[in-house]
Amino acid sequence: MDSAWLEDFLALVDGGHFSRAAEQRGITQPAFSRRVRALEDWVGGPLFDRESQPVTLTPAGIRFRPVAEEALRRLYQGREAAREAGRAAAETLRFASTQALSLTFFPRWLQALEARESFSATVHLTAAHMAACEQVMLRGEAQFLLCHHHPAAASFLMSDQFHNLPVGADRLLPVSAPEAGGTAPLFSLSAPSDTPVPLLSFSGESGIGRILAATRAVEESGARLSPSFTSHLASVLVAMARAGRGLAWAPMSLVADDLARGTLVRAAPAERDVAIEIRLYRARARQSPSAERLWAALARGPGPAEGTV
Repeated sequence: MDSAWLEDFLALVDGGHFSRAAEQRGITQPAFSRRVRALEDWVGGPLFDRESQPVTLTPAGIRFRPVAEEALRRLYQGREAAREAGRAAAETLRFASTQALSLTFFPRWLQALEARESFSATVHLTAAHMAACEQVMLRGEAQFLLCHHHPAAASFLMSDQFHNLPVGADRLLPVSAPEAGGTAPLFSLSAPSDTPVPLLSFSGESGIGRILAATRAVEESGARLSPSFTSHLASVLVAMARAGRGLAWAPMSLVADDLARGTLVRAAPAERDVAIEIRLYRARARQSPSAERLWAALARGPGPAEGTV
């Protein structure tokens, strides 16, 4: 059933004459008559008494008229709602971000980017561990993914289906709560090999966990590390380290304030740090106009929030 048939039906109800209604609908009278007949065939009976002039509704037509009016009203309302949703979606930038960067890097990076490019799109952010963010991107539920990157660590997004740009730099370092009343680490990678060191470790779902595994930063520390707690959230591991529960590797972007306050201290010399990048990924497929404008702006050169943490 074609919605145009309902519009023809109501035009004939209002006009009372096939010729007048056909003219109003912008088609020839024979074509108009065929469409009215097609609607009557679909309903299963005549809707108009053609013997009277002007034509009048049959009992079936009288019963059908409010149905046709309500159906068209709902269609028009639904169409307008869909168009409005489409306009809003076209102006929404959808980001996925690993949880650590959503708390630290993303807010100031976005603020600096907005000031630099003067765009006003609505921003939607999904924060999760790396494995979940990859799935969000693969399903097309986000236009961009912000995450840590190291060339040794594999990712589903390192393929010809995705583009990526470096937007910042970070580094991973081992941290610990300080000893009571001091500045030395409670747990250290320099501890004697016969002294077990509780390790607050990342799960395999974590991007940082993948990087640490790929670079063998933990295995090559020389310390006798004993995993005591595992999570995919860097913020949880940092909170556990702050509480004196063990040694954790964390991005500098997340622990810089703790190091400045002394609530956390380095658990190894700076030469043990693992240099990493902050990268933004997108699918190669064409995105919305606002997303394409943002990518083009980033591709032109570094923004004010980019640089080493």
